[in-house]
Amino acid sequence: MKHLQNAAALVLTLGAAGAIAVAADRIYTLPDPAAELKRLFPAAAAFSPLAGEPLHFKAYAADPKANPSAPPIGIAFWTTDLVPQEHGYHGPIHLLVGMDMTGILTGVIVTYDSEPYGYFSVQPPKFAAQFKGKSIRDPFRVGSDVDAVSRASITIGSAARAIRDSTRAVAKQLLPSEVVK
Repeated sequence: MKHLQNAAALVLTLGAAGAIAVAADRIYTLPDPAAELKRLFPAAAAFSPLAGEPLHFKAYAADPKANPSAPPIGIAFWTTDLVPQEHGYHGPIHLLVGMDMTGILTGVIVTYDSEPYGYFSVQPPKFAAQFKGKSIRDPFRVGSDVDAVSRASITIGSAARAIRDSTRAVAKQLLPSEVVK
């Protein structure tokens, strides 16, 4: 019996250590994204803290503290929290994505990149602007519905895949089922 208790304690300890390690791996590139969230959802009166599975913010048209039954108008999340394995040429590209409750992107903001050609690929405002209004059902194919950039194909392809894959994952888990069909 003592061996089972020791084994159970070891499993719990390892599980807790694993959870701490995962949390420690999360890179915080923008500790206070309030201004960026407001850019993604200009009509929002309030935002939830970053929480949930997957990690996300909820945007509300009415403050849920004053009106607890206020439904969210959208969701914002970092692509790096959902598809951490997706890297550009030099590393992960941190993209804050806003999506309304119908699966339409309200915007994309590049919050960090270390790409050598980022200054002409993912950093210019026109890169992020091309995603506003896209549906989770769009192909997100570079050269088709995403602008290609010569000499930055790895960076652009990675960013487009990160946006596509993370928005679809969030939609599947957090949007109403009739939207995701």
